[in-house]
Amino acid sequence: MKKMIPTVLVLFGLLALLAGCTAASQPKHAAVATISVTYELRKNNQAFAKKTIQVPKNNAVVLTGLKKGWSVKAANGFITSIAGKSQNTAKKVYWLYTVNGKMASKGAAQQKVQAKDKVVFNLAPTK
Repeated sequence: MKKMIPTVLVLFGLLALLAGCTAASQPKHAAVATISVTYELRKNNQAFAKKTIQVPKNNAVVLTGLKKGWSVKAANGFITSIAGKSQNTAKKVYWLYTVNGKMASKGAAQQKVQAKDKVVFNLAPTK
């Protein structure tokens, strides 16, 4: 029994030393830079959802934040459904969006956003 005490102490000492070394040697992960973008969903120009979403600055496109906030379906580069509300091609009802009040000129996967931008998606008939 007396011979086991020094062995146990040495083992605990080694474990403490190893635990200290592994924690100190692991690299610290840099915080991912994000920007805040406000998204609003509308149906026939009536708002039904609004969220401010943190979008990674290195992937700051409309679609990234939209997918963080809601379930999204797309086909052939076009958004077909957001939050369970789907377009209806037979009735010419589509999801269109604006950024800061201006109609987007690119698809949601290509349209870049900046901090404090406001993106509004509207599900409505087109003319």
